Amino acid sequence: MAYIKEAWQRLKNIKHFHVILAVFVALVVCVIYFSVFFAPKNDKIEENNTQTFSTAEEYVNWLENRLNNVLSKISGAGKVSTIVTLESGFSYDYAKEIETRTSTTGDVVITSETVIMVGGEPVVVKQWYPVIKGIVVVSSGAKDFTVQMKLMEAVQTVLEIEKDDIRILS
Repeated sequence: MAYIKEAWQRLKNIKHFHVILAVFVALVVCVIYFSVFFAPKNDKIEENNTQTFSTAEEYVNWLENRLNNVLSKISGAGKVSTIVTLESGFSYDYAKEIETRTSTTGDVVITSETVIMVGGEPVVVKQWYPVIKGIVVVSSGAKDFTVQMKLMEAVQTVLEIEKDDIRILS
C-alpha cells in the first residue's frame, strides 16, 4: 500500500500531470464513444449478400424487395414499387478436365475438354449474377424533382448501372 502512495506522489510531482491525465481520460472516452456508436452493424442486407438463388426470377424478386425497402426510406419517396429486367440469366464456369494428345508423328495436337461431374451435377467453379438491363421505379413522391434525383442516385449506387437504364415514374 505504501508503494502505491509513493508512486502516486511521484506522478503528482510531474510537471503538468493534471493536463496529461485529462488528455488521457479524454482519449479513452473518445475511443469508447466511437467504438460503440460507429461500430459496423450486422444488417440483414449484409446477410442476404451471401444468399444463393436457384433461378434468375428468384434473384429478381429478392432484388426488387430489397430496392423497395431501401428506396421507400428516402425522404419524400412515399410508396415505392420497382421492376427489374435482366439482359441474361446466371452464367457459370464449370470445372473441366483437359486432355491433350499428340499424334504419333508429333505434328497434330488434339485437345479435349470434359466437364467434371459429381453426383450427376457439373462442378461450378464460378458463378456470375445476371446482367441487369433496366429498372423502373414507381414512387408516389417522384413528382418532386429532388426526390427523383435521390431515387436515381440510390438505384445507380445499389445496382451499379447507368442512368440511361433507370426510369423514375410517379
